[in-house]
Amino acid sequence: MRAILIKDGKGPVENLYLGEAPSPIPGPGQIKAFGLNRMDILQREGQYPPPAGSSSILGVEFSGHISALGADVSEWKVHDEVLGLAGGGAYGEFIVLPSSHILRKPSHLSWTEAASIPENFLTAFQALVLLAELKKGGNVLVHAGASGVGVSAVQLARFYGARTVTATASTKEKLDWLLTLPSGATHVANYKTEDFSEIVKRVTDNKGADVVVDFVGKSHWKRNIESLAVDGHMIMLALLSGSQVDVDLSPILYKRLRIQGSTLRSRSVSYQADLIACFGREVLEHITGSQGPGPIKVYIHKA
Repeated sequence: MRAILIKDGKGPVENLYLGEAPSPIPGPGQIKAFGLNRMDILQREGQYPPPAGSSSILGVEFSGHISALGADVSEWKVHDEVLGLAGGGAYGEFIVLPSSHILRKPSHLSWTEAASIPENFLTAFQALVLLAELKKGGNVLVHAGASGVGVSAVQLARFYGARTVTATASTKEKLDWLLTLPSGATHVANYKTEDFSEIVKRVTDNKGADVVVDFVGKSHWKRNIESLAVDGHMIMLALLSGSQVDVDLSPILYKRLRIQGSTLRSRSVSYQADLIACFGREVLEHITGSQGPGPIKVYIHKA
């Protein structure tokens, strides 16, 4: 099969090329579209090896149709249209993965729209709903608000009934766009020029954020702690600014904070299967394209 491969196994973007790779067995699904994620770039650079047992080909989210089935699969048929999450391999023409890791593609979504869902929305859903246990009426702070996971998290927070959703980004253009989305941020902050903790306190009547979704780490740590409400939860998904911080433990103790790190790609097959099934039951049918009527939309930057 054809696949996007990496010359010498790692390197800059110029090392990507379209080549030939063995077709996976026993039951490949033909890929129509795949998503590009930060982890793909890190893997290409040699900084993020795929999990044991996963394809070394890049790509973790895709859409396509089933072209063959494993011997024990009964819930799917050849030609079914699906979207799915994989440990790797989505940059190829075909992919093989557990049947628990695919969802039926809604007919109103294009292949490209469907392929943009799995990694972004599942990461956000895991952080907000499963880990932080967001409650209706809660206040949420989402960093990297204009990123794929950030836009997903903002919309999911609104979908699950958050009272306020404050999103951060680095430019006025991004912040203005987040405010224009039908289910976008209720408030925004430019983390380069504003103290987002003060904005969170102001819009929550000094209560603070019940949930913080952070990708940044070091540079945001102190203000994240200041932003959190009593009994607040912070889910850390990345460490873009670094991992070493000077910590004052007292607000963590006296505000009864819960701070939790999370990954998705390295989770067990059974954990991922449960997550995908829960997301499929609660959220998938409510997602439409950017011009659709759904309360949650996908926004494609470039296809």
